[in-house]
Amino acid sequence: MTPPVKLEIDPRSLGKVAVLMGGHSAEREVSLMSGTGVLAALQSVGVDAHGFDPAHQPLQALKDQGFARAFIALHGRGGEDGTIQGALEWLGLPYTGSGVMASSVAMDKTTTKRVWHNEGLSTPQYLALSRAELTRERIRQIPDALGLPVMVKPPHEGSSIGITKAAGYSEMQGAVDLALGFDDELLFEQCIEGPELTCAVLGEGAAAVALPVIEIRAVAGNYDYENKYKTDTTEYLFGSLPAALEAEIQQLVLRAYRLLGCRGWGRADLMLRRTDMTPFLLEMNTSPGMTSHSLVPKAAQAVGIDYPHLCLWLLAQARLDRKA
Repeated sequence: MTPPVKLEIDPRSLGKVAVLMGGHSAEREVSLMSGTGVLAALQSVGVDAHGFDPAHQPLQALKDQGFARAFIALHGRGGEDGTIQGALEWLGLPYTGSGVMASSVAMDKTTTKRVWHNEGLSTPQYLALSRAELTRERIRQIPDALGLPVMVKPPHEGSSIGITKAAGYSEMQGAVDLALGFDDELLFEQCIEGPELTCAVLGEGAAAVALPVIEIRAVAGNYDYENKYKTDTTEYLFGSLPAALEAEIQQLVLRAYRLLGCRGWGRADLMLRRTDMTPFLLEMNTSPGMTSHSLVPKAAQAVGIDYPHLCLWLLAQARLDRKA
């Protein structure tokens, strides 16, 4: 199988590389797993790569230590939301993945949904409410507007952190209390019943390509933090959808990716409504996981790109928003 991107890259041309991992976010543990994998992969193909944890070193050390570019393996706040991207822009150090604006917008699930909704892309109905608005009476009204079950989410977290599927009115307050532990504004989303899907993208603009769609089958349909990173019972299926439907989903994901201004790589998560096979966009990840359980490496492998060469290709795309 011919990979959808060119993999002929001289590792020596990339200079000294910092693999940014760890950080301060709630996803620190996952980031360390991702970064450790990326670091080993880059070193295995001859890149002069070194681990760098922003929680332990000041970012100015990237310049002081002579790094030429950075592979961002940070997840969550500070690493995926435009913060580290802005700092690297200021340092003049090219980095992997999306720029400041796209990273910031995509990290906020509510803002992402507003962009997609305004452009006519399929995404579940939702409400966004601040902490001050979340009185007991208002919380009771949410299922009346969206139906049950309701997905309750802190919109600035990833890896399913703080998310609850509230099946009834009695579960709403607990779900809200949990999510408020992570965010001051919450996202309430119509629950789409059906298969959970993900679709990765490589590249930028018109040249971006969608990788094969993966259907995720987790124990009891609960693809939570535990089933994402800690167990081996979750199934990841390729080719489970009709070819025409898969192509439709890939085109939807490419539109969603381009609308947000993403570049380098990303991964969209979706639900497929069982009753009529309509796909619904949930979110766009601009710094996807690169752990042994992660989905972008699985999709890349399916089109002939192994893990080390995926890391190498992503690193070669590193750049800045600003011109020279």
